[in-house]
Order: sequence, then C-alpha cells, then structure tokens
Amino acid sequence: QVQLVESGGGSVQAGGSLTLSCAASGSTSGTDAMAWFRQVPGKEREAVAATYRQRGSKYYADSVKGRFTISRDNAENTVYLQMSSLKPEDTAMYYCAASARVRTWWWRNDYDKWGQGTQVTVSS
Repeated sequence: QVQLVESGGGSVQAGGSLTLSCAASGSTSGTDAMAWFRQVPGKEREAVAATYRQRGSKYYADSVKGRFTISRDNAENTVYLQMSSLKPEDTAMYYCAASARVRTWWWRNDYDKWGQGTQVTVSS
C-alpha cells in the first residue's frame, strides 16, 4: 500500500519561496500520476500541478503558472513543488496525491492516494 508523506510547508512573506516534498513509500505501483492540490477552509480542494512519470508531462493551474514548478525523482518516488513569488492567496493546506492513471489531471476524484497535507502560510 502506498503512503504519501508531505514536508516543507511553513510560513513565508509575500514574494518568498518554499519547496514542498512528497515521498511515496510502500509499493510504487499506482503512482504514475502525482499531483499537488491545495485547500482553504470552506473551499473545495483545487489542483495546483501534476506530473506523469511515463509521459514526463507536467500541468499547472493558471494561478501558479510561471511561479511554481513540479518535478519528480523517479528513483526516490518523490515529487517536489518549488514555489516562488508566493502571494497571500497561495495560503492553504497543500496535499500530495497519486494515482495509477488519471483522465483529467486536475480532477481530484481521479486520485486515490492522498497525503495528510502540509500548511503553507504567506503573509503580506
């Protein structure tokens, strides 16, 4: 069974940077697609970025394009989210997600494995 463990969250001032990590342990099957989502209280969980191991493709939400970069270390089965030029509206709980296959990279219901989340707080 795959377990996803996120790390790297914290507090930063606007304009700053953070890098989140998500390590997948256990069986590595079912992690071809790995993604980052975020959620603030009272709102739905939204996709931030995703990457597919076999295709090597990457996808980003419009709100983070040019500021965030998703990458993965296939040998370590770890995915990263480098966040720069952070804004207060990036404040959220960030979740790592994985799936063997997704039809739509941003659709949360396509992912069947989730981490516990790591908090990112950006102050103005």
